[in-house]
Amino acid sequence: MLYGSLRERSFSRLAVEEAARLLQLFGAETRIFDPRDLPLPDQVPGDDHSAVHELREHALWSEGMVWCSPERHGQITGIMKAQIDHLPLEMKGMRPTQGRSLAVMQVSGGSQSFNAVNTLRLLGRWMRMFTIPNQSSVAMAYKEFDEAGRMKPSAYYDRIVDVMEELVRFTVLLRPHATQLVDRYSERKSVGITNAQDDYSAIAIRSQPVATS
Repeated sequence: MLYGSLRERSFSRLAVEEAARLLQLFGAETRIFDPRDLPLPDQVPGDDHSAVHELREHALWSEGMVWCSPERHGQITGIMKAQIDHLPLEMKGMRPTQGRSLAVMQVSGGSQSFNAVNTLRLLGRWMRMFTIPNQSSVAMAYKEFDEAGRMKPSAYYDRIVDVMEELVRFTVLLRPHATQLVDRYSERKSVGITNAQDDYSAIAIRSQPVATS
């Protein structure tokens, strides 16, 4: 679970903590990554940094993810993007994000907006994840949490319940097919794991009619 603010009273973190409580209620295990010590992408040679290792370990451990960012100047925050940029599509034969389910959320200081969740959806697609249809956007987030950091009962909270419930369902549905969903012809071909019967591009090209003049 990733959030996109380093403020002491980070509403994206508080929203993620509420989401984690719900996921645990539904029987899931959760891990929330703390980005305070994360370096910028390409700042550390070879990405050899304890925070980068921890982030990638969390990603590999997970079956699904929750990303929540504040909306700042109409977009996700830099710290949110930095976390995603530290997750490679492929790492030593393993895929930290591919084939996993994803739920996206955002918090805003003003009126309700969807710029951040739309960007997170785009990034989820680039990371070859399955982003669930539902999403959460909490407007005027400073009004939605009490002094203890707990979210107040509201339609916004009910939407987070909906999103986490849907995330669990999609994750369970995808689980039996996780390996198949990241098995691609082009990758098998690049490492020579194909035979004549499974060389689909060659078969398709041969089956095309020959042009005559």
